[in-house]
Amino acid sequence: MSLYAPQNQQAIDVRLRPATVADAPMLAAWDREPHVIACSSDDAEAEVAFGGEIDWTDELGSSAYELDYRIAEVEGRPVGVLAICDPHTEPSHYWGEIEPNLRAIDIWIGPKEWLNRGVGTVMMSRIIDECFAAPEVTGIVIDPLNSNVAAHRFYRRLGFVAEGRRMFEDDDCLVHRLTRTDWEKGA
Repeated sequence: MSLYAPQNQQAIDVRLRPATVADAPMLAAWDREPHVIACSSDDAEAEVAFGGEIDWTDELGSSAYELDYRIAEVEGRPVGVLAICDPHTEPSHYWGEIEPNLRAIDIWIGPKEWLNRGVGTVMMSRIIDECFAAPEVTGIVIDPLNSNVAAHRFYRRLGFVAEGRRMFEDDDCLVHRLTRTDWEKGA
């Protein structure tokens, strides 16, 4: 088990598998969950996460954005999703000018009943270890909303350090980074 396993909790067996187009309806449904919307927007009137801009069938059926989506399952039941990319090379330039040899990660839990059960910690610890298994990767960046203080605590527990606020279109985010050096100190 990774360094980042939940403490004082029974070990959770989380399997990560590649997302497929067959997952699109489930992801679209998760995008309508209030807790998912709240993690993607400060707009109290929003009815769908990510501004409703994601067509999951197109997103999962195309590699145009160079995103690697993984579905987390517990006992065969989908409970969360991860998106991993190289922020330096991904074509949308979401991260703007950013140095090479990084990975950017997004994570969310779909069904509300799986929140605060250690699933996110296991998901992140596995993907962090996988990212740093590539020797060229020097760090991992994440961009939770500035208002999402629970996410800030979660990422700090995993070793991430806040770098500062940044606007991503209309989203006021607090960028965090985990460097290889800090990860190796904790390993």
